[in-house]
Amino acid sequence: MTNALALVVYMAIVTWLTLLIASMMRARGWTLPGIILALGNRENMPEPLAVADRADRAARNTLENFVLFAALVLTAHAMGVVDHRIELGAEIFFWARLAYIPIYIAGIIYVRTVVWTISIIGLGMITSTLL
Repeated sequence: MTNALALVVYMAIVTWLTLLIASMMRARGWTLPGIILALGNRENMPEPLAVADRADRAARNTLENFVLFAALVLTAHAMGVVDHRIELGAEIFFWARLAYIPIYIAGIIYVRTVVWTISIIGLGMITSTLL
């Protein structure tokens, strides 16, 4: 398995954990009523805290970007393209996304956008090898 493919697996785990954390924050899963709500159909959810809203947006953004990342890396693999830009782009994307999640949840503006842009540069490096 190439490093880029391993990063797809790691990013899938990070994405799932981000979705899980956002969901538990929204349901307030650290409380008994929150646990009961999280185990149910999630009807009558309480108003989300600002941090829970940010966690949800970070999770959705992570999922959206993971789909693009996985599609690009898997396409490169299926095509048999071997290029250092794929590996480097995958690493840049992964580490930038790993930094992006807590920055977004913490509400650190501007830095969030810079880190997001760095992750997009990683995707661009992968894309450039396929065109």
